Amino acid sequence: MTVHADLRFLEDRWDESIAATLDAPELLRYRSNLLGSDLRITNFGGGNTSSKLQQIDPLDGKTKEILWVKGSGGDLGSIKRSGFATLYMDKLLALESIYRGVSFEDEMVDMYPLCTFGNNPVAASIDTPLHGFLPFPHVDHLHPDWGIALAASANGKIKMEEFNQEFGHKLAWLPWQRPGFELGMMLKKIVADTPGCDGVVLGGHGLFTWGNTQRESYINTITIIDQLGQFIERHASTAGHQHFGGIKVHAREDRAEIAATIMPALRGAVSRKQRWIGSYTGSQQVLDFVNSASAEKLAHLGTSCPDHFIRTKIRPMFIQWNPAGDPAALNELIETALETYRAEYAEYYRQHATPESPAVRDASPTVVLIPGVGMFSFGKNKAESRITGEFYVNAIGVMQGAGSLGTATTCTDIPQAGPAASADQFTMYQNYVALPPSEAFRIEYWKLEEAKIRRQPPEKELSRRIVLIVGGASGIGRETVLLAAERGAHIVVADLSLEAAQAVAEEAKVIGGKECAVAVAIDIRKRDAIKAALKATVTAFGGIDLLINTAALFPSSPDGIISDAQWALTLEVNVTANYLLADEASHIFKAQGLPGSVVLTSSANAVVPKRGSEAYDVSKAALSHLVRELAVTYSPLLRVNGISPATVVKGSTMFPRDRVKASLTKYEIAFDENASDDALRNLLAAFYARRTLTHVPIDPKDCAEAILFIGGPRAPVTTGHLIPVDGGLTEAYLR
Repeated sequence: MTVHADLRFLEDRWDESIAATLDAPELLRYRSNLLGSDLRITNFGGGNTSSKLQQIDPLDGKTKEILWVKGSGGDLGSIKRSGFATLYMDKLLALESIYRGVSFEDEMVDMYPLCTFGNNPVAASIDTPLHGFLPFPHVDHLHPDWGIALAASANGKIKMEEFNQEFGHKLAWLPWQRPGFELGMMLKKIVADTPGCDGVVLGGHGLFTWGNTQRESYINTITIIDQLGQFIERHASTAGHQHFGGIKVHAREDRAEIAATIMPALRGAVSRKQRWIGSYTGSQQVLDFVNSASAEKLAHLGTSCPDHFIRTKIRPMFIQWNPAGDPAALNELIETALETYRAEYAEYYRQHATPESPAVRDASPTVVLIPGVGMFSFGKNKAESRITGEFYVNAIGVMQGAGSLGTATTCTDIPQAGPAASADQFTMYQNYVALPPSEAFRIEYWKLEEAKIRRQPPEKELSRRIVLIVGGASGIGRETVLLAAERGAHIVVADLSLEAAQAVAEEAKVIGGKECAVAVAIDIRKRDAIKAALKATVTAFGGIDLLINTAALFPSSPDGIISDAQWALTLEVNVTANYLLADEASHIFKAQGLPGSVVLTSSANAVVPKRGSEAYDVSKAALSHLVRELAVTYSPLLRVNGISPATVVKGSTMFPRDRVKASLTKYEIAFDENASDDALRNLLAAFYARRTLTHVPIDPKDCAEAILFIGGPRAPVTTGHLIPVDGGLTEAYLR
C-alpha cells in the first residue's frame, strides 16, 4: 500500500528526472542517499536499505533474485553502489533450514559470505536476514527519533494502535530482540500473521517499512515517519505538558567560555587510557535536556536504540553542578563523577561478562552532560566526536518523544519485553524505557562488534593527536601541516595571514579529511592573540598535544643597516614570542595532565657568527638556549625540543625576490633579471648546498620530518635537544 499524505515536517526529495536515468542498483543507492540526507529520518551510519533485484547469474546465464543490502559499517547518506552487499536470495533463504536457534545465531554470520553474488568484497551486516526474510521487493529499516520514541515508550504498543487508527495504518509490534538472524525470523512471522501489515515497530529499536517499487518504498517511509512526528508533537502540545519534567536550572550566558575553559581538563580526564578528540554542543535542544528536572535520572537510564548505544556507551556521565555556582568547582566535580562512572562501568562489566567476552574496554564516557553548559562528546577523531554528540541528541529526542506520549512512572506491562529480556530487566521513567544493561552488554561486547572493530584500519602515528602549527601558511610550517595530516593529526594552522592559513588548511583536508584541520590568525607578539588561537584549538578539537612554531623574522634593509627598531622586533618575534607561546600553552597542557610536546625552530646561524645577520643570529642563539630552559621548566609533563636548519630558501617568506637577488649579488652568482622567483631561489639554494657535506639543498619537507619525529611519539624520552637539519654544515658543528 502506498500512503499519500501531506508532509508536515519532512520533504519529498525524490527527483523523477534523476531517478528515470538510473538502473536498479543505482535507484537503491539514490533512495538510500535521500533517506540518509536528513538526520530526522535516520542517524549517521544507522539503518539499512535493501532491494531484491533480478540479475543474470554469470555462472549459468540464468536470471536470479539477488538481495542488495547496505554493507556492514556503511552510511546511507554517503553510500555508493559499491557499498552494498549482494547475496543470492535462494541461498540466503535456505539458511533457515540449518538455523539452530537464537543461542546459535552468531554462527549464521559465517554463512553470509557463502551466499555472496559476484566477486563482491563488501561484508554483509548482521541486519541482512531482517531484509531477506521480509516478502517485499524494497525494504527500509531506519532509526528516526519519532519512530524510536514510540518503540521506547512504556505505552508504545497502545499508542501504536492509536496511531494506526488515526492514520489508517497496520503497523505491527515486535518486542525487543537484538539484531540478527532470530529477529529476521520474528519479522517474517509477524508480517505473515498480520494481514495488510505496512510496517513493523521494533520495541526499543526502530522502524521497518517497505514498498513494491523504489519510489513507493521511499514515499511510504517518509510519510509514516512524518505522521509519527505529527502524532507525537500533538501529544506534546497537550496543556500542562513539560518536557523532561520542566526546567530545573537555567543556562549560563557564559557557557561557551566555561566550555572552552574546562574542556582541556575534561579531555585529559577521559583520555587516561587513550587520547580522545572532543566536541562541545550548547544547542537549545541539549540545554533543554541538561537543565531539566529529570535530566540526571533519564541520562542514567542510558539509551534504547543499539545504534545510539554503540556510540554513547552504557550511559553518559552527568555532572551534578548548580549553574548558579562557581565554574571553578567543575574540575573537582568532573574527577568525582569520573571515579563513580568508572566504578559503575567496572561493575557493569563484572555482572555481565562471560569467559568468552572480549577484555574490558576503555571505561571512560564518550558523552558528558553539564547543567547550564551543555554536552561534551568524544571520539577517536573529530568526525567521531561530532557524530557521537549527534547520536546523543537523537537519544534526547527519543526520550522527549516517549515522555510526550505518556507520563507514567510505573508500568507492569512493558511491551518491549519478550523472549530476549523479561519485563523486570527493563527500567523506565516518565514513559521512557531504556535498554536493559544485560542486552546493552550483549551488543557492546558482541563478538561480531569486536570483529567489526578489528576490521578497522590501524590508526596512524599522529591519530588522536592535536597539533597547533604556528607559521603554518608557508615554508617549513606548511610542509609540517601537510605531513601531520598524512600521519593522522588534527591540525590548527595558525599564521599572521588568516587567508593564507585557510588555504593550507584546505590542502590538509584533502589529505586528512574535511574535519582534520582549521585555520586561525595569530600575532605571536601578543598574548591576547596567542590566547585566542589556543582557545580556537580547544574549541575545535578539545585540547592540544603538540605545539610547533616555525614563524620567524629575518631583518633586512636596502643599505644593509639594521635599525634599533628592527633589532628589537627580531628579538621580540624570534625569542620572546616563543616564550609567550610556550607559557600560554603550558596552562592547557597542565589542565589536560597528558604528556605533551613543544617544538621550536632555531637555526644553524645560532652557532655560526657572520657579518650582516647579527640580529637574526643572536635571536636564534637565544632561542636554542630557550629550548633547553623550557625543557627544564616544564618537565616532566612537557618535552621541549627544536630543530636547527641551515638556510631554507624554498617556500620561505623570509626570502622575497629582493632579498634573493641581494644574496646572489653578494655571493657573485650570475642570474637573469627576468628569471622567475623559484628559479632565483633555486640558484641561491644550490649555492648554500655546496657549503654542506651532502651538497643537497635543505627542503622544508626535511625540516617537517625532523619536527614531527622529535615532537611525536617516536621520541618519547628526548627533551631539551635540537636536531640539526643542515646537510652537514661543518661551520655549525658545536665546539
